[in-house]
Amino acid sequence: MAIYRYLAKNKEGETISGRKEAVSIRDLAQKLSNQGFLLISASLDRKKQGFLNLKRVSLKEKMMAIRNLQVMLAAGVSLPKSLDVLTSQSRNKYFQKILQEIKEKIIQGNSFSEALAEYPRVFPKIFSSMIKVGEKTGSMPDVLNTLASHLEKDFRLRSKVKGALMYPMIVVIAMILIGVVMLVLVVPKLSEAFKSLNIELPKTTRLIMNLGNYFKDYWYLLLAVPLLIAGFIILLKRSPKFKNSWDRFVFKIPFVSSLIKKINTAYSARTLSSLISGGVSIVEALQITSETVSNEKFREVLIRASKEVKKGEKLSSIIAQFPEVYPPVFVQMLEVGEETGQTSKVLLRLAEFFDEEVTSVTQNLASIIEPILLLVIGGIIALFAVSMIKPIYSMIGTMH
Repeated sequence: MAIYRYLAKNKEGETISGRKEAVSIRDLAQKLSNQGFLLISASLDRKKQGFLNLKRVSLKEKMMAIRNLQVMLAAGVSLPKSLDVLTSQSRNKYFQKILQEIKEKIIQGNSFSEALAEYPRVFPKIFSSMIKVGEKTGSMPDVLNTLASHLEKDFRLRSKVKGALMYPMIVVIAMILIGVVMLVLVVPKLSEAFKSLNIELPKTTRLIMNLGNYFKDYWYLLLAVPLLIAGFIILLKRSPKFKNSWDRFVFKIPFVSSLIKKINTAYSARTLSSLISGGVSIVEALQITSETVSNEKFREVLIRASKEVKKGEKLSSIIAQFPEVYPPVFVQMLEVGEETGQTSKVLLRLAEFFDEEVTSVTQNLASIIEPILLLVIGGIIALFAVSMIKPIYSMIGTMH
């Protein structure tokens, strides 16, 4: 998501300006329209976003903060005092600053939900919307408990995916480091030895020797190029057009597509369940969920669903129109939930079901990637060994 500066007008012709986080200008216009405003102009707030924007609060930190806040409020501790305790517990200076600013806003007369809404990068709309319901109904501890449970399940789901990818990433990084060390330290010495022998070298040997000499002379590129690539990727991720194209592309990759669909299905089901059970209307819950899913195709379906449900359509009938996004079992279970009046409970069961599906897929992913990596590493080692040993055999042959 990006932060935009905007100008907008309401029905009375009053002009307002401000900053808001959105996926794109179209998304920004939709958000303002939902609040009764018409977007006039918008531009990226580059000053506030910075280039890399390293300041962040992890999901685990937010999860622990909400859980601790729920316990303190249930025990009768005041909200400002609870925020002071959370500030002292956090080791993240950026998070400490935000918590103190939220406390000051509350002391000045703002509601907790209004204060959270000022920090969309740290507290997405699901936080402020659910807490707003808790403020209206006087059930803040219960709402916070629901929100904390939602974050805990989300954290476990993400941990499963990261855990499955950790081993392949470590192997790839180790392989790259070993390759660089060989090229920079070993190959140049072998290159000098081969030159002194004055023998004709195979093409693969010359290629490896040239690479080794190049990296030896321009070693600083080994540091600069990865940083440039990382910066370029970050810039691309901030481009709505690129993200849209990328999300559509991954839907066409067989194994990856299955994983992306299951992750987003689980996440959207859990988010909708948490919001609906927390007292948020289904239309608003769909709008909020559309802002939190990671894939553009899921976002488009949820935005469409929020508009159609607002007109009186059933959610299951709308979702059924997109079988390439949500699987049939999701639609069938959702339809049962609507007929029995237990939509939030059915959505929670669906989230748990697809959580298990993600676990199964990630386990298979690790078992598939491991032999492929072994083959790739074995091939690279064999190429290097043959390229270095072949000239030695040629030299021995000429000596007979």
